[in-house]
Amino acid sequence: MVDLSVKIGAITLQNPVQPASGAFSWEYNDVIDLNRLGALVAKTICREPRLGNPTPRMAETEAGIIQSIGLPGKGIDYFIEHIVPEYAKFKPPLVVSCSSESIEDFAALAEELSVPDVDVIEANISCPTRNATGGNFAMHENYTRDCITAMRARTKKPLWVKLSPNAGDIVSIAKAAEDAGADALVIANTFLSLKIRTDNFRPALGNKFGGLVSPALKPIVLRMVYQVAKQVKIPIIGIGGVTKAEDVVEYMLAGASAVGIGYAGFRNPTALITIIDDLEAWCDERGIKKVTELIGAVKDQDMETDTLAAASVGI
Repeated sequence: MVDLSVKIGAITLQNPVQPASGAFSWEYNDVIDLNRLGALVAKTICREPRLGNPTPRMAETEAGIIQSIGLPGKGIDYFIEHIVPEYAKFKPPLVVSCSSESIEDFAALAEELSVPDVDVIEANISCPTRNATGGNFAMHENYTRDCITAMRARTKKPLWVKLSPNAGDIVSIAKAAEDAGADALVIANTFLSLKIRTDNFRPALGNKFGGLVSPALKPIVLRMVYQVAKQVKIPIIGIGGVTKAEDVVEYMLAGASAVGIGYAGFRNPTALITIIDDLEAWCDERGIKKVTELIGAVKDQDMETDTLAAASVGI
């Protein structure tokens, strides 16, 4: 039987499957056994209580949804006092995602979240729906470096950094996060998107723009994971379009050590457990003893990477 365990820095996950932040709650335990997941990932929290974005907050597309929730919550004090104990009832490590509009507050959040039952801090520097323009720290190399440097100085907890697919050069952003002390990279947050209603000619979301969540995004994010994995030494968690075990395999071949699942869990809350079971069966059928054998195992050494040279070869 395959060993599904993976290491993300100092943290060991019993398997590489975890929920994406914002697509999960401890209340899922009413439907699935949370103790089977690789990690538990809480919805992004902010210091202050937030009502979230104006409604409507979600719109369907032909292949997914555009969401603009706006990080509603009751603030960090409530989270630590009431929410963390709920997650602490389960065995998998708890990853707590946090967001802010200032570097100073990001750093303060890192310190305040450094409590015993929080295993990992995820710096969500990439939320495209917190403000109406989609701007965030992960769009800029220097902002990313300064923010993660400040957070690293205030916590000894493992620090994962969630990047934005909307950045022009995600590899440079990833390297800046690594240089600043990130223990792992989460690639990626949602794609800034727009839907316009044809009945009244108005944007479908109250915040105008939202983040696209769709299985169709997997090839794009997979390319980003592949490119970043070639340039950094720290682990990567791939997020985007995972709906089946083969998607997990594909992300790992590209260089990811684990994956996060959002859309599939919305569509079917039992999907995460099914994917874990199917991944085990997939590996067993092929005689794979450790799932870590898949990490970065894509066979591409003989392929031309210079685009001009590759184009001259033909098909």
